[in-house]
Formats: sequence, C-alpha cells, structure tokens
Amino acid sequence: MAAQFGRRLCKGAATTAAAALAVAALSASQAPGATTADTGRQANAGASTSAPDQAGATGDSPYYTDLPPLDSPNPSASPTASSPSTATAVAQGAAEAGIPATVLDAYKKAEAELRGSKPGCNLPWQLLAAIGKVESGQARGGDVDAQGNTLHRILGPELDGNGFALIKDTDGGKYDGNSAYDQAVGPMQFIPSTWAWAGRDGNGDGVKDPNNVYDAALAAGHYLCRNGWDLSVQADMNSAILSYNNSQAYLNLVLSWYEYYRKGTHSVPDGSGTLPRHSSDNSTGSTGSGSGSGGSTEKPGRTTPKPAEPSPNVPSTTPSLPPTATDTVDHLADAGTGTATLTAMAGDAFGKRISTRAETKAGRIVAKVRVRFTIVGDTDATFAGGESVAMVATDGKGVAVAPALQAGEKTGDFTVHAAVVGRTAKGIDYDATVTARAADTLALVNTTAPTCTPGGEFADQIKAKATYQGAVADKVAATATLVKSADDTSENDKGPYFKDANGNAVRTLTGLQTDADGLLTLPKLYADDISGTFLLRITTTGGATLTVELTVAAAAPSSSPSPSPSASASASASASPSASATN
Repeated sequence: MAAQFGRRLCKGAATTAAAALAVAALSASQAPGATTADTGRQANAGASTSAPDQAGATGDSPYYTDLPPLDSPNPSASPTASSPSTATAVAQGAAEAGIPATVLDAYKKAEAELRGSKPGCNLPWQLLAAIGKVESGQARGGDVDAQGNTLHRILGPELDGNGFALIKDTDGGKYDGNSAYDQAVGPMQFIPSTWAWAGRDGNGDGVKDPNNVYDAALAAGHYLCRNGWDLSVQADMNSAILSYNNSQAYLNLVLSWYEYYRKGTHSVPDGSGTLPRHSSDNSTGSTGSGSGSGGSTEKPGRTTPKPAEPSPNVPSTTPSLPPTATDTVDHLADAGTGTATLTAMAGDAFGKRISTRAETKAGRIVAKVRVRFTIVGDTDATFAGGESVAMVATDGKGVAVAPALQAGEKTGDFTVHAAVVGRTAKGIDYDATVTARAADTLALVNTTAPTCTPGGEFADQIKAKATYQGAVADKVAATATLVKSADDTSENDKGPYFKDANGNAVRTLTGLQTDADGLLTLPKLYADDISGTFLLRITTTGGATLTVELTVAAAAPSSSPSPSPSASASASASASPSASATN
C-alpha cells in the first residue's frame, strides 16, 4: 500500500520537506514555553514507524496538504502600517488558529472520555484537531448543526484501485452511498470497514454515525489509543498517526498542525472556519461547503481525462486492472492457533493469540491483505483496547495475528470469526470460552477460635483469604454452609446460624464474593440454645474449601470462696456459752 500511495502522491517528497521545515520553524517562531519533550517531538517528526493496518483508518485517501502559518496563533502587538506582509501573516495565523465551536467541543469531549476510559493513552485533543484539519478542514469549516451532524456529506473518492487503494464495498453503501467501492466518510474520513469496529457514539444519541463530529472524534481517539500506545511518547504518537494514514508526508503534516494548535487556538462560530485549498493528489480544494439539503461535498479526488474517441474501424476495448492480492485469496487457514477451544478465566487475558493465514486456491500464501477478526456471541470479551472487531494485514508469510483477547466478566462460549476484507472468501472460526473466576486455596484469617454462649452472638466475623496459583483471587463466588459433620455436608438444622434481611435464621449463604484483595468476610454468626461443636464449610468456584470449627458452650460458673479457719473458730467460740446456758 505504501508503494501505491507513493505513486499517486506526486508531490509527497515536497510536502514532507515543507512540513518538516514548518515544524522546525514553528518551534522557533511560537511563544516561549517549549519544553525538552516539545523539542524532542519536533526533532523526531520525521521518524517513521510501520503501521499495523496497511490502508489505515481512511484507506489512504487523499488529504489536505495546506501547511499551518509560521506565525504564532496568539500574535502579540498589532502590525504597523509599514509592514503589510506582517499584517497579512498575523491575520492568516489568527484565522487558521480558529476551530469551529462544535468541532472544537467534540475534540475536547473525546479527550475527556479517553482520559477516563484509557488514561494510559494520554490523548491530546490538539492531535484530533490536527487530523481533523488535514482530513476534512475541520468538517469543512464547521459545516455542522448543533448536534454535530454534517450538513452536507463529506466523502473521499471511491477506492476503486485506479490511482487509490482498492477497497471493494464493505457496508452495502450504508455510510458512503456506494455499493461498489468504499469511500472515506465524514469529518475524520473513516472508511466503512474501519468504522464497523472503530465507530463510537460520542453524543449519546444511541447511534454511531461517521457523519457526526462527536461520534467521529471519539472514534478517532479510540483508534489512536489502541495497541497500548502512549501518545505522550513520540514513537507511539508517530505509530498512531501512521496507522491513520501510512505516509511519511502525512505524519509530518499532522505533527506540524499539532504543534501549531498546541501553541494556542480559539473557538470561532460554526461555518466560519478557514477552508483548505490543496490536496495530496495535486487537485485544488473546493472553498464551498456543498449545496442543497442532504447534498454531499467530496474531497478533491483524481481528475480523470476524457477518453479519446475510438476509431470506427477498431473495436473499443476496456483495459482491465490486474488482480490485486486480495483478489487472489481463496480461503483463510489456521496458522498455529489449533482446534482446541481458547479458554480464559473472567477478567484475564487469553494465553494464546489467534493466528490465521491467507492462501490462494493452490495453497500459496498471500501477503498484504487485510483480515477482519470479529468477536461473535453473547460475551463482553474484547480485543486489547476494548474493541470487538480488529483488522490486521497479513505479513510476508501471509499470516495475520489478531490482537490479544481479553476476557470480560460474562462467562460462556463465543466465536472469533476471521474473514478477508473486500472479498468473499472462505473464512475461519475460532471457538473460545470464558470460565468463572476461581480460587484453589482458602485460608482462615481469624487468629482466635470462634466461640459463643448458647443464645448469644459470636464476637468476631469469620474471614478467609482466597488465592489462585499463589495470586490473589478477587471477585470469586463463594458459598458458606453450616454442615452436619465432616462426612455429611448437608445443611445442619440446629446450632449456629446467620440472619437474613428479616432477621430469620439461615444456615446457607450463596452469592458471596471475595473482594479486590481476595478477602471473604462473612456476616455475623449467632447461636441457638444448643451447646456443642459445629462446623462451617466455605467453598469457592475452582474447588477451594475451608472448614471452620465453631464452639457453643455455657460460660463456666464462678465458685464461692471457702470460709477461713479463724472464722470457723470464732463461730464455735460464740456458740459455746449459749449451749452451756441452755444446759
């Protein structure tokens, strides 16, 4: 795809050089305050990192190549009449720094959402603004309504392989209105096959619409934050940008706008943003915003020359395009995953990643084709990054390896379906299951033996610690039962008991769960009037068992002191005279 992109990007080298110069110039001309990290970002603007998805979020569609002004977005003093060139530059800079209000709000809300859902990504909204500027000129200068819906559809050219990537229709024309080939759609220019898994509902209306700037901005944020990338690290930011559109010129251009917006920007009314004029395919950008309700505004595409009139004596022929790699794929085959069901405990990562290979009918491998992995079934398992769909290009050996699977809390079976993007070829299914969280060991935490008097209350609550293979076992289900004996684990009908919400005696508790530290704390225990030794049995998912001995006994009576010898003698002495008198 990179070679094909380079073929159509006639001025790619010039754009790269200009963008790199712009980044360097920005660092020298902007307001003070750049840090060491800032200069490092500028210095590494040209560093290229291979992108995981060959066609990126946009299918490597054309993009706008207008460079940011070299002047600060926050000019200080007004220019003098004697320096008209400065006046023009400052005015242009101030205008370029303005982002339509609704579009700017969408970027900032996306950043806020990602700060909570993927805090390790460190997504800056200025990066979304830079990509939005390059992809659609900030939704055609803010041509959106108050809800963020574009007033006129923004479409890239159809990706039919003629000067662009070849991506046959994947959405039945749902988003782009084209049932033959895909087109990049909306303010952030997602192709439908990418939107199918990256789409988000950013404005809370229950719909994931690439033509809504809130939805598109949030989807772009999640797209840039996948693969565990930390965008505060320059290498990760480069990788994320290149995954959006795999071009060095694109990377440099986005970084130049990012630096420009990072130095300062402001809100302007919707519909009043500046419009781009130049495109990566050498066409001139339109300054209009479409016409007619529900109309569409296509980004500049290629200009197809009018074909010459055929000679009347020579039959006309329509040249056919050579088959692409995707066209040669006959089926997908397993590449080492195996036929055994993939298994993981709830909350854990699956130990094995799914690996599949694209092959021709003759069994030859096919490199550089996109494979879509889709999680199917009633499950909350996801790929790393929280996605239910992932697209990966096959490598030089024809193999595509899906991102790591992460089990959710819902137990049960599901399927991961692998299919070739852009071609009806035999796919392959992988079975997976999520088992309940388990513990293999339970240990009593209490240090004193639990005792109680008949009709009384046990002083301490029973506490047990659960572990699994030596590690803390959190959120593990447990059951506690007062049993008849070590050999008879049926529920006892006498002795200690728990109380339900109504104060009634119960001797079996279900629905218990260990906390984040693997600790299980039982409710208070009470005793009836029967004395003796009783057993409490605690079990968990996974087979861990703990038996606790409970003692119910009457308190030992306090003994009266024996009379002292002196007291006895005194009593005898006092009694003698009386006896003599009687006699």
